[in-house]
Amino acid sequence: MEICEWLIFPPSGDSEAGDHDSDFDNDKKLSRLNCWQTVITNLNSTDFHGSGYTSMSIIYGVLSASNLISPSLVAIVGPQFSMVISGVFYSLYIAVFIQPATWAFYTASVLIGIAAAVLWTAQGNCLTENSDENTIGRNSGIFWALLQCSLIFGNLYIYFAWQGKTHISESDRRTVFIALTVISLVGTVLFFLIRKREDTKAPGDDDSTNEILGESSSAGNKMVRAVAAFKKSITLSFTKEMLLLSVTTAYTGLVLTFFSGVYGTCIGAVNRFGTEEKSLIGLSGIFIGVGEILGGGIFGLLSKKSCSGRNPVVMLGLFVHFIAFYLIFFNVPNDAPIAPMEGTDQVAYMIPSKDVAMLCSFLLGLGDSCFNTQLLSILGFLYSEDSAPAFAIFKFVQSICAAVAYFYSNYFLLQWQLLIMVLVGFFGTITFFTVEWGAAAALAARGSDYSSI
Repeated sequence: MEICEWLIFPPSGDSEAGDHDSDFDNDKKLSRLNCWQTVITNLNSTDFHGSGYTSMSIIYGVLSASNLISPSLVAIVGPQFSMVISGVFYSLYIAVFIQPATWAFYTASVLIGIAAAVLWTAQGNCLTENSDENTIGRNSGIFWALLQCSLIFGNLYIYFAWQGKTHISESDRRTVFIALTVISLVGTVLFFLIRKREDTKAPGDDDSTNEILGESSSAGNKMVRAVAAFKKSITLSFTKEMLLLSVTTAYTGLVLTFFSGVYGTCIGAVNRFGTEEKSLIGLSGIFIGVGEILGGGIFGLLSKKSCSGRNPVVMLGLFVHFIAFYLIFFNVPNDAPIAPMEGTDQVAYMIPSKDVAMLCSFLLGLGDSCFNTQLLSILGFLYSEDSAPAFAIFKFVQSICAAVAYFYSNYFLLQWQLLIMVLVGFFGTITFFTVEWGAAAALAARGSDYSSI
């Protein structure tokens, strides 16, 4: 499912497609962000008058609010069917672009916001149910690596198929989105193949440890579990561990906005990159994907060889991001995020280098994978009995911070955006360390090996 999401939202493409409606002009300088926005911009010369960034605001706003109820929905429907239903709504959103209509576009934006919240909650619950304290780190890494593979595939397709195009024809659009709809539906069907928790139990095993998402078919019991899940989400939100981890989660939301939107905009605005400035946006997305996949693979598949827990991986992520921020500060002009459509001719502290720009893309992806894999791992470890509410809170905080970052990125110079991420990242790392040390102490008290987490 996530392959289709990133194919829609890769940071590539351009949208200089001629005259558009006046109320769309404010979006022009940001339209370099992705092929999705490029398609929308081309459509605005027809009867379609949607704004990609209005859609993004709707999605993030609805997603954030929906995380409050997503554990209850998962409790009623179950994690597997929750993923299937969410997948159908993802497919619906993609299919809207085959024959676009403004009302359908915004309606689908609301629906996919709800679906995204339910999907992430259900995926986190399913991941936790099929893991234990010895495998949660490995499984989190594998999940993250597979998720980010879509960055490579989506950007490669757009890089080659739409290279040099400033106008996307109706045929090009329909070909892409029919293919994406089919891929999305296939991915949705594959959710049925995910094993259920009871599939791993031996006959006669006691089922006394049922959690909120138990397997009772009673409608009354399902409603009780739904209410309990909602109450549990509120309770977990104010626990010491969750509050501390929320600072780290907030940092991942800010970074998500930066590498998926702002950095691509910056690259596309640097005129000194010459005629390659637009194609470099897609290439940047590919390098981000390579960093994400490499990090997920290393910190997932090799997690069993670690003897120090999660803290070194998070520290590595912070160090890698700080290097990336430093190089970006020196390589990219300060006004790049808010530059007009004509771009910027300013120079930072060095002549803009394409190689350095791509290296920073790789480092952004690698560092992001460090934080996200370890957050998924520690949430699954700490809240193995309350995984759905825990992952809903995680996505709620991340989405809120991503939405805030999308808002201020349209006004703040690059140096201030980097400074915000440095400060939040520093404090987020400290709070993660605090929670991890507590988890290590609890594990030692149970007589388990700390290296297993």
